[in-house]
Amino acid sequence: MDTTNRQDFSNTKHMRNLYTYSFILFLSLTCFGQQKPSLKKANHLFVNRSYVDAAKMYEALKPSQQVLQNLGDSYYYNSQMDFAVKNYGQLFFSYKDSLKPESYFRYAHALKGIKDYEKADAIMSEYLKYQVDTKKFIENLVNIVPYDYEIQLMTKSTSNGDFGMSFFGDKVVFASLRSNDKPIFNWNQKPYLDLFEATVTKDGLLENIKPFSDKINTKTHESNATFSQDGKIMYFSRTNAKRVQIGEEKYATVKIFRAELVNNEWTNITEMPFSNDLYSTEHPCLTKDGKKLYFASDMPGTLGSMDLYYVDVNSDGTYGAPKNLGDAINTIHREQFPFLTEDGTLYFASDGHEGMGGLDIFMSKLYNDVYIKPLNLGETINSNLDDFGYVLNEKDNSGFLSSNRKGSDNLYSFKRKENEKRFLVEGDVRDKISKNLLPGTTVTLYDEDNKLVGQMVAGSKAEYFFNTRPNKKYRVEAVRDFYIPSSVEFTTNDEGKSRFSIELEVESYDDAEDIVVTKNDGYVYIELENIYFDLNKWNIKEQAAKILDVLVDLLKKYPLMEIQIGAHTDSRASEMYNLILSNNRAASTLEYLVNKGIDRKRLRSKGYGESVPLVKCGDKCTETEHSINRRCEFRILK
Repeated sequence: MDTTNRQDFSNTKHMRNLYTYSFILFLSLTCFGQQKPSLKKANHLFVNRSYVDAAKMYEALKPSQQVLQNLGDSYYYNSQMDFAVKNYGQLFFSYKDSLKPESYFRYAHALKGIKDYEKADAIMSEYLKYQVDTKKFIENLVNIVPYDYEIQLMTKSTSNGDFGMSFFGDKVVFASLRSNDKPIFNWNQKPYLDLFEATVTKDGLLENIKPFSDKINTKTHESNATFSQDGKIMYFSRTNAKRVQIGEEKYATVKIFRAELVNNEWTNITEMPFSNDLYSTEHPCLTKDGKKLYFASDMPGTLGSMDLYYVDVNSDGTYGAPKNLGDAINTIHREQFPFLTEDGTLYFASDGHEGMGGLDIFMSKLYNDVYIKPLNLGETINSNLDDFGYVLNEKDNSGFLSSNRKGSDNLYSFKRKENEKRFLVEGDVRDKISKNLLPGTTVTLYDEDNKLVGQMVAGSKAEYFFNTRPNKKYRVEAVRDFYIPSSVEFTTNDEGKSRFSIELEVESYDDAEDIVVTKNDGYVYIELENIYFDLNKWNIKEQAAKILDVLVDLLKKYPLMEIQIGAHTDSRASEMYNLILSNNRAASTLEYLVNKGIDRKRLRSKGYGESVPLVKCGDKCTETEHSINRRCEFRILK
């Protein structure tokens, strides 16, 4: 099957979650050919999430902005990324300036889905407002992830739509499209989901597959079961039988239910008190001790599309209030499919943290009751499409995951092997004065011989991490445009796995230097006394040279600083003459700096002529006003 039966592809609050299903009564695929294509009909199909039929109808229409957007989304929501990329590409070519941010996010993930990382990074960088480098990110993970994985398909067929494995004593339980008697789901023209149980061979293959209890499976979707250690209590996801009207759409949200095994039969099936008709709760995971239930939800208070929560499971059968896991784990996009180990390590799927495309699997350790920055599990387990539903048997380092990397959802078994001892340096980058995080900062690690060991661009939380070796000296350096580079030295020890948390504080040029200012136009300038030129000339006079020497000293103090020299004239003479004159003056100033030892690559020159006067006095300027307009400005580029 496609990804649509188990997750939401939207990063908006009103595009609910993957189980938020529409119920279309008027159209089926078999009668589609009899319908005359129209934008109104296509939009009706789209808004009701009948994406297969919507795409077919949109393909027959003239490619307007709305058609291209909805057509790309229809393919995206069914993980047909090659078709999504084709339509998003046309959309961006013709209408880029009028698109919403979420279009950038989906286009970037669609590009990752076909492994066009270079273009995906360009689009994602525009969306995030800082530079990303997926290939470099993947390379860095090789030296950081604690395990390597060997994975294999658990069935010969790849079209059963299996996902969401859980342990159930000596058996396993998972969701699947295998039920032929289920209704068809308009989103992807596939049957609704049921739960199945099976056993697993020593080779990691499924056998003895049969439907789970008919007390649990109904005519709607059931998935993602989790069981108590004794196997007598289960929680699972089920699509709500009641539909609610929100705007023009009717939604059936997803709820978590609890059931008890009594006399070998599942009974006492009850809805959880924290579920709701107006939002979804799904993907339950019960901790080993049975005291906490983790789940995903888009309830009010989420950071974005879907967040991870937990509730306390009280001994008297009641439940605590849902608690959001916070912004270390949750993003404005999707966090789903939680799994907890006995030591409290959290595994989950996300497309909001930096990854390889679609949902990736992450892990986060619990320190002092707080989850630390999640770690992507790397390319031996994650792919360019959706990877999720990770569950682990800690005793033998084996487990299962779900992925649509072969075009539809499938179950994989895995064995993991611990890498050799890894030493890690990590931290974040902040403004020295404001203490604000600075995502997009380039962080570099050097060894004691000043050789480059690794380099990365800090992500959305301004965090960095590098693999190191024991008993070695290192220097970690942060470099950012308009900031003074900052570095910290440290030495590793030989105590096995070590984690050095180093916060880099960088200071902006305008905080460090009085002559550097940020003006109302948003640019950063070096404010010097005005450099005067004789009328109609561009040679550097003695007084101008003294002023420029201050600039030389500043550029030598900050060897990574790059500037643009902008020369302006007064409004006397013709516009063309003044433009040529200003270009000559800017070039003359640049040559002076080069002759003083400043690398030419750090300098740009541009003449503006009379086009940007400081005093707008037209043809009535006084001599003083003319002299003010006749100036050089120095704008910092980096």
